[in-house]
Amino acid sequence: MKCITCEKISFSHICKNCQELFLAPSFYKRKVFGVDVFSFYKYEDIKDFLHTKHTDLGYYIYNILAKNSFAKFAKEFKYEKQLVSLSIDDKVKASSYSHTAILNKHLRSTYIQPLFGKIKAKNDVSYSGKSKEFRLKNKRDFVLKDFNSDLVILVDDIITTGLTLTEAISTLKTYKKEVAFCLTLADARE
Repeated sequence: MKCITCEKISFSHICKNCQELFLAPSFYKRKVFGVDVFSFYKYEDIKDFLHTKHTDLGYYIYNILAKNSFAKFAKEFKYEKQLVSLSIDDKVKASSYSHTAILNKHLRSTYIQPLFGKIKAKNDVSYSGKSKEFRLKNKRDFVLKDFNSDLVILVDDIITTGLTLTEAISTLKTYKKEVAFCLTLADARE
């Protein structure tokens, strides 16, 4: 196959050289609802890759992005006790995959146990490309399925306004769960 970036022959959808050139993660931080949110990339730097998420190619691209960021983070992360990570709204739609579940899967380590299907939105409205006003009027309305840990890492693909993470954090607090921090693939802060 050909690398989608440089078009050279590759065993992966993005060759090792392009991964090193374009997908070396950095660390960006902001606070949402009093909780630290760490992102590995600026949205603008990887937006073409992120836009593949609703295509068949997206499955492969999100795995490559996750290996270059979430997996490396998990390998180096140490904590005094084990945490669980929850991918936000990781339900799989018909003939598709969950991009947040892919990210979360790559966090598995000695200190992080990924859990799936634990925080789901009752509202299925897409936020992609929508205004803050639209997002405020159409809350996710999360429900939480119980699990045996009180300390959580929240996982999402993109942070834009922070409303999704704020609502998820609030839902977890209602259930007496503490969010240690959030991890996102990209920060779309303007």
